[in-house]
Amino acid sequence: MNITDSLLLGLSYPTNPVPTRYSDSDQSSNSVIDLIFLRYGSEDLDNHSIHPEWRLSLDYTPLTISINEQHIHNKKCSIAKGSAEEKAFIKDVIKDFTTIDTSNLTDIESLKIAINSFTLAINKAWEKNSKIVSISRHLKSWWNTNCSRNLEKYRSSRSLVDWKQFKKMVKSTKCIFFDQKI
Repeated sequence: MNITDSLLLGLSYPTNPVPTRYSDSDQSSNSVIDLIFLRYGSEDLDNHSIHPEWRLSLDYTPLTISINEQHIHNKKCSIAKGSAEEKAFIKDVIKDFTTIDTSNLTDIESLKIAINSFTLAINKAWEKNSKIVSISRHLKSWWNTNCSRNLEKYRSSRSLVDWKQFKKMVKSTKCIFFDQKI
């Protein structure tokens, strides 16, 4: 319990308190031996359900947690590495940094002001140069505009030639990307 408390987790209570393990023999009784710990104080993740009807021939029952989908973030701001946006971001940050007065950092208050100015400069450059991207299970860091273009070409034509060209493009893009990583 100390570990779960330190991770801000709390014991989840099932919506239907039934056994989670069913005995194979008549001598043993059914029991509840599974525990689920969820984020403490969460309105979306405060309990779980036990599904004895799903267990079929298993001795354990499946447990599920329902998550309120409106709290799942599927978009984020991003700047692609090596892109024109990244270069513009760096240029804007450097330009704004040079305008911050750091010549008179004699006390904590002046240091805090300079740090806040640095933070504002970075945030301003980020908001100007980043773009919103959708997070999906297909999000790949190696994916680029050429892959998108070839995929769209295949989707519009549905030809085998375009499919092969798309697969070839994906393979070469992956090779280039992972060669740079290695």
